[in-house]
Amino acid sequence: MSVPTLAAIIVAAGSSRRMGFDKLTAPLGGKPLVRHSLEAFCRTAEVSRVVLVCSAERIGEFSEIAAGLPKVSRIVAGGVERAHSVLEGVRALVEDRPEFVAVHDGARPLITPEAISQCFREAIEHGASVSAEPVTDTLHRTDAGRFARETVSRDNLWRMQTPQVMRTDLLERLLKESISLGGAITDEISLLIRSGGSARIVENPDWNFKVTYPRDLELAELILSKRNA
Repeated sequence: MSVPTLAAIIVAAGSSRRMGFDKLTAPLGGKPLVRHSLEAFCRTAEVSRVVLVCSAERIGEFSEIAAGLPKVSRIVAGGVERAHSVLEGVRALVEDRPEFVAVHDGARPLITPEAISQCFREAIEHGASVSAEPVTDTLHRTDAGRFARETVSRDNLWRMQTPQVMRTDLLERLLKESISLGGAITDEISLLIRSGGSARIVENPDWNFKVTYPRDLELAELILSKRNA
């Protein structure tokens, strides 16, 4: 029985509007932030190759950032929406197409090879998987004026992270369907659920947040320094 193959798509085509500056190239631990995600996937034994998706005008810049990482096989231009960008990443895998693909946000620099491998194993067994953490805060729904009006049960609620792993052919089909309907997406598992499918939750006990605000960079710097101590 052949061993399933896995490739990765790192999505780095965002605008960093909430950050106020380009978070993907912000210095973190002595290197550009997105380099940490690239290195984690390149160190993962099961990953055969990595495609980096960025804005068209920055391909040269990101090529320099990815220099020296042999598993980074392609750097391609993304699209207007996330679905377009991920689809371009899938299309870049046309040669020696992998059975599974892991989609990861480039702005999650704290992902580890161990977490990636676990997601892949769960995807092989269950068809799809997603790194996540349980919701522990109390949740309230507000009205339009931001007054808390309803308490939401946090039972069985999880914060979705990346990587999100599924079969390559399935992901491509879901992306094309979403684009044809004109719907914007925030992650790939949403497409799977909308189609009637499901994904195995892989609890990640380690840090894996998305760098969104300047304070997140400070926390990521502290975590990396402790890991490397």
